[in-house]
Order: sequence, then structure tokens, then C-alpha cells
Amino acid sequence: MPNLYPEIETYDHGMLDVGDGQRIYWEACGNPDGKPAVVLHGGPGSGCTPLQRRFFNPEAYRAILFDQRGCGRSTPHAGHPETSLAANTTWHLLADIERLRVHLGIERWLLFGGSWGATLALLYAETHPDHVSEIVLGGVTAGRREEIDWLYRGVAPLFPEQWARFRAGVPEAERDGDLVDAYYRLLNHPDPAVRSKAATDWCTWESASISAQPGPALSPRFRDPAYAMAFARIVTHYFRHNLWLEDGVLLRNAGKLADIPGILVQGRLDLQAPLATAWAVKQAWPSAELVLVEGAGHANTDTGIPEQLVRATDSFARR
Repeated sequence: MPNLYPEIETYDHGMLDVGDGQRIYWEACGNPDGKPAVVLHGGPGSGCTPLQRRFFNPEAYRAILFDQRGCGRSTPHAGHPETSLAANTTWHLLADIERLRVHLGIERWLLFGGSWGATLALLYAETHPDHVSEIVLGGVTAGRREEIDWLYRGVAPLFPEQWARFRAGVPEAERDGDLVDAYYRLLNHPDPAVRSKAATDWCTWESASISAQPGPALSPRFRDPAYAMAFARIVTHYFRHNLWLEDGVLLRNAGKLADIPGILVQGRLDLQAPLATAWAVKQAWPSAELVLVEGAGHANTDTGIPEQLVRATDSFARR
């Protein structure tokens, strides 16, 4: 992909025991003596990818990527129905980031987060501002109820065919109710066929609005059944609990970010994280730079998004 740094391998990796029977996979790439940065992936439950390494100048950055609880190479994996999600919450993830920072001997690092990772980055920065050097966010989210409601009802008129299919995936009596809760129950059903269909239906709806450019009915990443099941189980688990966040708290606490430089990269046509949220974050955090990418949607591969994310990390590389 143009406008990104070349593909790069990791120079170190490991599994960190974070308690509760959980072990998270982490990896480091770039320059071991470079500027520390941590990537907070989306989802919740997407896992980190080799593509995310390429947003950082490998000569300037010591980039740390990790798979959040239950997904990617972290264990136990949420794709297995017997894996409990009781110890998988926003606050567990927040503590895991700190454990990883201490484990790697890093005092301050740049936060790089997209989609759900943007919400997690804002929470981490507001909780541990002394350990954050800068923040780069893409597809900005802030964990508010209205953002969840938009994803699972508000955006429906823009995708009537896909929405009809999504609603049809739950029992008829539940189609006008809380679809997140309905799918959560299906994904934890004792019948594996019911669970599998629910995961496919959930991920097909997720695929509908990821990019400004129409793509396949099911995004390629969801064609792995274990990945799709873990993603769907984790997302519904988080959203039915409203991310364990008081509504609007990240915007109300944004004053804690005042001394942290930040860049918000936002696609004008982002239908999963509409511009209104990035705008609200910018108003609450005036010193942050808001970069609008015309014609781009939510995917970090949409035209113009990679260039602006790299520009952002480059601008902080020598700081």
C-alpha cells in the first residue's frame, strides 16, 4: 500500500500474564532505542495487524502492538464458547496497558488508536496523562451511548437491505428491541449452529459501513470463523454494558488532555464513527488538531487516511 512505511518484522514479542487467567500477546518493531508508541486496536476484539506497524517510521519509533484480552493471539480466545468474558472489560484493558508499559520499561509513550482504540486511548490518557507524550487518533469514537445507538439503529436508513438482514437474524419478537442484547444471547447459545450464524450475521452488518467505497458483503477479516466469533462476542459484551463508562465522561474529562499534543484524523464520510464525535472531541480538547479527509470512510485504508496518519506520527517522531 502506498504512503505507508515498508513492511517490517518484529524484533521482540511475548506473552504477558495480566492476571485473571489472561495472557496478552505483544510485539515490538522499529528501533529499540526509538520513541515509544503503543497501538490500541479497534473492535473491541479486532486484534493488532502487521499493517499497523507501517504507520511508524521504523528508524524513529519503537512501536508496541498488542492484542487486547480475548482476541488475536491473546489467551484464552473468545472464539471458544467456553471462554468467559467476565474478566474482559474496559477497566481490565486499561490496567493491561499500564502493566505492559511497566513490563517494557517505558516511561512515556505516544498513543495511536483507531475506532474503539480511540476511546481506549482517550480513557488511558485521561487516567494516566503523565505517561502519555502525544496522541494520534483515527476514526474517532468517545464511548457515548449515542454512538452505540447510531451503529445498531441510527445508521440503518443508509443500508436498508443490510439492516433488514441484520434484524432478521434475531427472533421476530426482538427485532424492534435491543439488537445488541439479542445478538449477545445468540452468540452464547448452546447450539453451535446458532452461534455461528449469529457471528456471521453480526459481522456482515459490521462490514456494511466500514468503508466509503462499497466492498464485499463480508469483509475478508471475518471469513475466519474463530476471528468472527471472538469479534462478535467481545463487541456485544462491551456494548451491552455501555463500555462500563459513564455516558459522556471522556468529553467531560478532556481538560486533562490540555498539555498533550494530539492529532485527530477523520474521514468526512465515516459512517461508523461520524464526524460529529471527532468534532465534539476537538471542542473539548481545543489544542488537538482535527484533520478531515474528504471522501474517506472509517477504514484506515481508505484513500487519504494512511497518508494523514503517517503525517501525524512523522510530525511527532523527533519531538
